[in-house]
Amino acid sequence: MVERAAPDPEFEALLRHIQESRGLDFRGYKRTSLRRRISLRMEAVGAEDFAAYRTCLEAQPSEYEELLNTVLINVTSFFRDEDAWNVIRDEVIPEILKNAEDDRAIRVWSVGCASGEEPYSIAMLLAEAMGMGDFCRRVKIYATDLDEEALKVARVATYSPREVESVPGHLLEKYFERTSNHYVFERELRKCVIFGRHNVVHDAPISRIDLLTCRNLLIYLEAETQSIVLPRLHYALNPDGFLFLGKAETQLARSSLFRPVDMKHRIFAKVPQEWRRPLNGSFTANRPTRLDMPLPDVHLLEAVIDEVGTALLVIDDSGAVALANLPARNLLGVGEADLGRPFQDLPISYRPIELRGPIDEAFRGRRGLRLEDQEYRLNQTEVMRLTIDVRPLQRADGSVHAILLAFHDHTGIHGLRRELEAAQENLEQSIEELQSANEELETTNEELQSTNEELETTNEELQSTNEELETLNEEARSSNEEMESVNEELRIQAEQAAGYRLHLESVLRSMNAGIVVLDPRHFIQSWNRWSENSWGLRAEEVLGTSFDRLDIGLPVQQLRDNMIAVQSGSEEQTERQLEGLDRRGRRIICRIRITGLLDETGANHGLVLVFQDITDERNSEDYTRYLGRVLGGAANQIYFLDPDNLRFLLVNDSAQKKLGFNAHQLSRMALPDLLPDISADDLHAILAPLLGGELPELPLQTAMRFGEGGSLPVDLRLQYFSEETPPILVAMVYDRSERELSAALE
Repeated sequence: MVERAAPDPEFEALLRHIQESRGLDFRGYKRTSLRRRISLRMEAVGAEDFAAYRTCLEAQPSEYEELLNTVLINVTSFFRDEDAWNVIRDEVIPEILKNAEDDRAIRVWSVGCASGEEPYSIAMLLAEAMGMGDFCRRVKIYATDLDEEALKVARVATYSPREVESVPGHLLEKYFERTSNHYVFERELRKCVIFGRHNVVHDAPISRIDLLTCRNLLIYLEAETQSIVLPRLHYALNPDGFLFLGKAETQLARSSLFRPVDMKHRIFAKVPQEWRRPLNGSFTANRPTRLDMPLPDVHLLEAVIDEVGTALLVIDDSGAVALANLPARNLLGVGEADLGRPFQDLPISYRPIELRGPIDEAFRGRRGLRLEDQEYRLNQTEVMRLTIDVRPLQRADGSVHAILLAFHDHTGIHGLRRELEAAQENLEQSIEELQSANEELETTNEELQSTNEELETTNEELQSTNEELETLNEEARSSNEEMESVNEELRIQAEQAAGYRLHLESVLRSMNAGIVVLDPRHFIQSWNRWSENSWGLRAEEVLGTSFDRLDIGLPVQQLRDNMIAVQSGSEEQTERQLEGLDRRGRRIICRIRITGLLDETGANHGLVLVFQDITDERNSEDYTRYLGRVLGGAANQIYFLDPDNLRFLLVNDSAQKKLGFNAHQLSRMALPDLLPDISADDLHAILAPLLGGELPELPLQTAMRFGEGGSLPVDLRLQYFSEETPPILVAMVYDRSERELSAALE
């Protein structure tokens, strides 16, 4: 036999830490591939040894997810190994349908389903053989994996065009819906596929399975772990069920538990083992219930349960802890406060073993399970060996209303078993010594035996090498896919960056303002087209030169103090107005806004200067102020009105003096309030032709009320400026009595 290398204490301590902190048990995995995959994560985070990586896991809990994604190589595809799937379609599925009489439900279990391609491949083949309606009514496909992230991808069932290349065209068209750039698996079939997290080494197997696929999973496990998994797979299958393994797992199924159906494509059938006691078997016999028995005292029952010596927990159908006897409280750390709490919130739900799966199985199957020889660590030095019985408590109608967990202490039995093994080893050693003496007498037999052992060793080494090569192939394919994905992301990012750069350059060219970007030393890094047109210097002439020494028609040296203030952080931004000459000699007034060039962390990497020509704006403001002074001092009465409600917006000084109202009083009044002879509705009707654009000007003779309470005859001339924003109605008022007096004097 091949000698196993001595275990690395630091590596084994790391595996124990991972198991105790997160319940991820990697102890059954092959040490060579496991060390290699963990070493990849150590290189990624810069950990020098296993102890340093353990410290990294404690400091960064998110690293557990990255580690799990690295260790679990999720390499899969639709209809992987096409010839094998053809045998499943043509031989295995027809046999399963033939054996499933009386419309019996068909159950399929995909172990290590990764991102879901394998269970969906089985679903398509079964739907083709049975029809959509019969499939949705009878088929349940259970798909399990340790990697929760891969299960999330599988539940979404959305795949890229490259991932569905191996799906035959007629199946792709029938069972996938094409979106813009993805393919989504058919919804009705997807409802029949149940995904869940499951550890095939430790969790209870799913039972009554017709087809069980476990492809390229066992090659990652140690021989001892394989010997644990194979009986579990055997138990999960129906008597006429089928096992579908990967192409590198031929030697693993050569046991008395399975017989080959198609050795070339790794398809096996279950060999019934009638002598084996079923996992949910019971040695108790049914006894007739006595109806005349008196009801026991509640306190007596509590005393009996507390003194029974076995730790007992009762989980009701809502998943809460309903009862915990005294041994359970002492052994498992379950207190009075835990009664009524969800069982999944208690440490005992996952230590020493994940119990939620067996409990769910007991609820569904209405039968008990026994989990033997489970290690339960009380502290760093004390370890117990427990056997856990999971028993359903049924009502009179057969339904399960609670689960009883019984924790039996078999530490002593385990010690006796170890002593028995030691005695057996001593016996074997004695036998070997006798055989050695016999070998000295039988030289010929020894040579033949030595030759046979060498051949066996060579065969095992070749098998181990083959499995290692298959593992390396899986890893290489996974790495290749990762590199292709990274290259695609980099290409997309490069295209986006080029697009962003062109877009930014277009924006800077089209802006009606000068944009100048300076580095921390005030050297010019960017100079847009507005700056070229205004100052007559091209970008090639000024890039890389000092802004402080720039010789243009604007005194930029006056901005130095402002730039230093922004660069030092004393001011977030500053603004200055400078007057100068542009490249044509025209007088120009610029508003310059100076801000810092900040990155995402807030660090300052230079300055951004925005130049805006406000010459016309300044001239317009000056003209507006000039016009306001002229209108305000005019002798005529001028009113600016809102054309919708005729309220006063602006009134000049002459109008305020004449009316006897100040500007604040007039802002709360409308023109109809001052016209006693015309109602508001009539005034709106009179103004309608003017507001509709039919008249350029509207004259109106009426009387106007003044502040003293009297009224005077006036002439109104109204003009509507509809093109202004917002539109405005202007009224000029003339005192008719003054005009008539002037005419009489003449």
